[in-house]
Amino acid sequence: MIDAGQLIDLSLLAFDPPGWGGVMLAGLWNSIQIAVGGYALGLILGTGGAMGKLYGGPVTKDLLEVYTTLVRAVPELVLILILYYAGTDVLNQLSALVGFGPVDISGLAAGIFVIGVVQGAYSTEVLRGAINAVPAGQMEAARAYGMSPFQVMRRITLPAMLPHAIPGLSNLWLIATKDTALLAVVGFSELTLVTRQAAGSSKAYLLFFCAAGALYLTITLVSNVLIGIIEGYYRRGMARSAS
Repeated sequence: MIDAGQLIDLSLLAFDPPGWGGVMLAGLWNSIQIAVGGYALGLILGTGGAMGKLYGGPVTKDLLEVYTTLVRAVPELVLILILYYAGTDVLNQLSALVGFGPVDISGLAAGIFVIGVVQGAYSTEVLRGAINAVPAGQMEAARAYGMSPFQVMRRITLPAMLPHAIPGLSNLWLIATKDTALLAVVGFSELTLVTRQAAGSSKAYLLFFCAAGALYLTITLVSNVLIGIIEGYYRRGMARSAS
């Protein structure tokens, strides 16, 4: 029988074996890498998707509509399983067709790709809505002054849309940090998976899952501080709504 005191044996969180603290921090670092990489890829896809939906041709708009609708309709866990397993299988088949052997895809790269594709669909809609929130008169005035499309984007659209986009993008960042836990189902060694391994090995489930929750909470609290600083910078000079 397991001694009840073992459930709160803090020595299990030690960094050196037989403690699991070092392993959990390594898992946390993997989670952060995937979240940052996936979020950055999602922003790139979202920016291209928003531009395509706003300024692309009919075919481009239809394809992007299919992409965003499918990703937002299918549960993220199912998407991760499809993209992780089917995506790597398709890549290996393409590699075989051109005469190369099987491709060894790292779990980190696959995780970033999967999270990025999911994030890209949501970022597309967030950025599209933020760009639409910019008064058309500002962009018309910029064009009247002879600015090129790139100058209009850099000087007018981007600064004016960021205050509208940051709240939605900040939520997507926090979602990305949590979605990394779903990669545990494909065996990637991120925080949730190593927590399950530690808890299963020691039977101290309460201790390890509370520790993992505290680490996720720390990421969120630090992110909220940084997001508040960024949002305050880009909203400077704008009228504050009455609370």
